[in-house]
Amino acid sequence: MDLKDQLKSLFPDHEESEESQQPEEGLGIWLQDDPLICKYEKRKGKPITIIEGYNGATEDFKILAKDLKKLLGVGGSFKNETIIIQGDFRDQIMIHLKELGFKVKRVGG
Repeated sequence: MDLKDQLKSLFPDHEESEESQQPEEGLGIWLQDDPLICKYEKRKGKPITIIEGYNGATEDFKILAKDLKKLLGVGGSFKNETIIIQGDFRDQIMIHLKELGFKVKRVGG
């Protein structure tokens, strides 16, 4: 008896909806028409990647920051409407953002 059968025996009146069966595409955040700006800087001798230019809700931008940090396995933060990622990951970030549906503009170097 698998987990699905056990749940049906516990909740016989419950009916599965089609939405719960299909995985959610993307992060569920608002996609804008203007490109996000992805740039590289050095602060205190250490490289960082900065993403800015998002016009949507602050919570959506925080979700995007968390997703990027998780994808790259690095630290970072969200401050003053910008995402700061530790290290030079411009290429990987740009590819991921394009897969999510964003337009991305590379600035500097």
